[in-house]
Amino acid sequence: MTIGDLIRLLSDGEFHSGEQLGERLGVSRAAVWKQLRKLESLGIPMEAVKGQGYRLAEPLELLDGSAIVAGLPREARRCVTRLFVEEVLPSSNQFLRDRFGQGAGHGEVCLVEQQSAGKGRRGRAWVTPWGRTLMLSVGWRFESGVAALEGLSLAVGVVLSQVLESHSVKPLLKWPNDVLLENEEGELGKLAGILVEMSGDAAGPCEVVVGIGINVDLSAAFREGIEQPVSAVRDQAPDLARNQLAIELLARLMPLLAGFEHSGFASWQAEWNARHAFAGQEVDVIQGDRRETAVAEQVDASGNLWVRQPSRSWKLSGGEISVRGRV
Repeated sequence: MTIGDLIRLLSDGEFHSGEQLGERLGVSRAAVWKQLRKLESLGIPMEAVKGQGYRLAEPLELLDGSAIVAGLPREARRCVTRLFVEEVLPSSNQFLRDRFGQGAGHGEVCLVEQQSAGKGRRGRAWVTPWGRTLMLSVGWRFESGVAALEGLSLAVGVVLSQVLESHSVKPLLKWPNDVLLENEEGELGKLAGILVEMSGDAAGPCEVVVGIGINVDLSAAFREGIEQPVSAVRDQAPDLARNQLAIELLARLMPLLAGFEHSGFASWQAEWNARHAFAGQEVDVIQGDRRETAVAEQVDASGNLWVRQPSRSWKLSGGEISVRGRV
């Protein structure tokens, strides 16, 4: 019995006794009770009524791999060689990196309900509540070297923005790999992060894992435990289902990966700049222990962000650079 098995039974809105749950799942009432306690520890609210049993306090949509594949348009489906849905993994990116190590990985997609050791840019932890985010990674093998993939993470941000905009969500892009959205408090909060990891020859074939983590539905209690402002898709699109979001995202993301070697970032440049969160604004440019204030300009055809001070202009090309909007 897994957490997902239990949630599937409890998601019908009806009350189920511990005995009924044990019979359906083929385990003892004690095992059921242990898993029910685990649901509560994961922040999944339960209702318990004496004489009736247990049910989820609010619906929770589980990821459905077969429904996601069936919902993809033909072009995207042709690009997917295998799709995995896991309940808990340390990292969906690491899962696909391991798949590449086994001779697979290309065109593979991994979705996970919760990451126990997910990471964002520069190794920062990416904390996820169970079943309330969309965490997915896609593996792709490119024949060109790493240089041909400049700006890939920015193009992925555009694709995600386009999907959300079709549901009246209005995200903004923060260079190089964050997606922001106005949250319930009127602040720009982090909605999603993109992590692109590459391995292989700088001038030859390379293997890429594109990881995307999207906050879909965050409780007030969870938000209070996060040190930075955060936002969620359902702040602006309360009815958007996670499986539908996964379908629409993969429908655009797979063709992007299939064509990026030939088109490069130049064909996405204008779309990214149109959603630039800090264009023309003062930002803090942080490089190690050094911090400078500059005005953010546009990104160029290679995905570099140009910034200026009265005496000079220069480009930022990633690495250990952080750009923060000034409050």
